[in-house]
Amino acid sequence: MRKYILCILVLALIATIGCATTAVEKTKEAYLDRGNSYYRSGKYQQAISDYTKAIELNPKYADAYYNRGLAYGKGKGQFDKAIADYSKAIEINPKDAKAYNNRGFDYLNKGQYDKAISDYNKAIELNPKNAGAYNNRGLAYDNKDQYDKAISDYNKAIEINPKYAKAHYNRGNAYARKRQYDKAITDYTKALEINPKYVLAYYNRGNVYRGKRQYDKAISDYSKAIEINPKYVSSYYNRGIAYYGKGQFDKAIADFNKAVEINPKHTKAYYKHVDINNYNNSL
Repeated sequence: MRKYILCILVLALIATIGCATTAVEKTKEAYLDRGNSYYRSGKYQQAISDYTKAIELNPKYADAYYNRGLAYGKGKGQFDKAIADYSKAIEINPKDAKAYNNRGFDYLNKGQYDKAISDYNKAIELNPKNAGAYNNRGLAYDNKDQYDKAISDYNKAIEINPKYAKAHYNRGNAYARKRQYDKAITDYTKALEINPKYVLAYYNRGNVYRGKRQYDKAISDYSKAIEINPKYVSSYYNRGIAYYGKGQFDKAIADFNKAVEINPKHTKAYYKHVDINNYNNSL
């Protein structure tokens, strides 16, 4: 009889522990899910709080570390904290290619390009079809002025995903830095075919056209960039330079004025405005 009662007590205890474990699992997942909702809504501090609670319930919860890393890094720009969280996620799950990729991106943001490249190498090793890792490694090489290596990585990213607008745009930048301007224009144009609202692609294609003294095309691109983002100071300033190149000084002054209006600390626009006035006054 005593053995029977003891067995019942043991089974009851196991059931209680099982229920408690299930409750903890559901609670940590609830915190993770709510944290994800906060993250998508741009409420990064609330997201971090929920991810932290999930981690307190389960210190081995790799997804919570990974997502908190996203909130710290991409959300709040707190790259050191993000790197620490991705490192913890990798410690728990060494096969997490996304964690390597995102940690690499935060090293990239900190200007630690060799560490970024090392992480992208690992991400690619774990997932050779990760177009984002090739693109991001290309950015790291770009920042080290190793443009051929950068272009090679952008090529691979585009091979994996031909509709990858950022990879076309980034390759265009690398070609521009190598002064292969026609190739740069081709890539910017492709990026715009994929994403017609890609402000930076219009802006940088405009810069290349201006460098080639194709001022009308440059003005058209700067104007499109301004249409998409009316507060884009650099587009006003460079469109002013293009108008200046065409000898349309009144339009140039209007653009420099607008650049200073948006950003009173834009000294280049101010001095260019003064330069034009001095030129006009000397006629």
